[in-house]
Amino acid sequence: MKELFRRMREGLADMCYIWVKEMRTTFTDEGVLIFFILVPLAYPLLYSWIYCNQTIHEVPVVAVDLSHSHQSREFLRLYDGSPDVKVAYFANSLDEARDLVEKQIVSGVVFIPSDFAVRLGRQQQTRVSVYCDMALMLTYKAIYQTAVAVSGQMNKQIQVAVSNPSTSHDEEVLTQPLSFDEVPIFSPTGGYGDFIIPGVLMLIIQQTLLLGIGLGAGTARESNRYRDLVPVSRHYNGIFRIVLGKSLCYFMIFSVMATYLTLVVPRLFGFVSILNGYTWLGLMVPYILACIFFGMMLSCLVRYRENVLLLVVFTSVPFLFMSGISWPQSNIPGVWQGVSWLLPSTFGVRGFVRINTMGATLSDIQQEYQMLWIQTTVYFFITCLVYRHQINIAHRHAMDRIHVLREKAAAARRRLQNS
Repeated sequence: MKELFRRMREGLADMCYIWVKEMRTTFTDEGVLIFFILVPLAYPLLYSWIYCNQTIHEVPVVAVDLSHSHQSREFLRLYDGSPDVKVAYFANSLDEARDLVEKQIVSGVVFIPSDFAVRLGRQQQTRVSVYCDMALMLTYKAIYQTAVAVSGQMNKQIQVAVSNPSTSHDEEVLTQPLSFDEVPIFSPTGGYGDFIIPGVLMLIIQQTLLLGIGLGAGTARESNRYRDLVPVSRHYNGIFRIVLGKSLCYFMIFSVMATYLTLVVPRLFGFVSILNGYTWLGLMVPYILACIFFGMMLSCLVRYRENVLLLVVFTSVPFLFMSGISWPQSNIPGVWQGVSWLLPSTFGVRGFVRINTMGATLSDIQQEYQMLWIQTTVYFFITCLVYRHQINIAHRHAMDRIHVLREKAAAARRRLQNS
């Protein structure tokens, strides 16, 4: 029993030693400090500030009116009267309008054909063409939806003029037989910030953890003579003390960073945030742990500090798409859905969006919650296997070095005896 307590005490002391050393490395290594502290602090502010104005107004468009009729002027008057767009220029042809779009003077084109009024007078279907700059989805949304709303309003006016209803009630039934109210319950503003920012904040946690852990692993290898991930030391003789010591350092740092990212940043910019503390804590603990062990597992692939940038940075956009927040999950091919199940961000983003924007509880996100704990468990044991392999390599290199030193000492003794 005393021997057991002694080993436990030694293991705890070694774990604390590794934790302190990892903390010291984090705050003295400029690269790790940037990804662990500065990027989580500054990048969400920049991204949230860009999308702080969730809807845009007075988007400039150019009108090409080849009809020059009362009906076409009425359409453009209603279109220009919308708060979302502004008819800033008139052009005589599509080529002239295209030049304005290419010079980024306007963001879209409204084209009214020459037979617009003629076809309406014959009670035939006509059309209005809308060309949008797809570089920014907010401008596309404003230009397109305004055109749809104006065409719907003019359709009602034409119906009333043709049918000539006798009472206002008949007119209402004719133009809107089914009345409905549109209430956006999860995104009251209908803006891009409430839609995308929660998922981006969760992805930042995973990506900065992967970058920081990988950069630390590259530093450890570069400072080691044999490029080993684990140094030869009596404090690094146990697998669990290594894994738990390092992960404790990362968990303590990102507990603070995750609180800032998921609770402070949305409130600073007025984004939707209706989560409760118990549900938030229940999701964030397994998510941070899964990201930590996932990063430690991948750190064995990092041979040099620069490698982690190539390995992680360019995966941010695909990871966001595979989470199912910016692209329908049902439209993602099965192979990529299988790949997404390996990523903590997939379930972390889905779970956080539901508890933050929809007010879900842990029971509502049971699948995401369970998958994060499964990932935490699986990646923990894989990390232990990876570090066991790294310890064996380090000991093998140490024994080879000792053998070489012994051979050199024996050779030196022989030379002394012969002399």
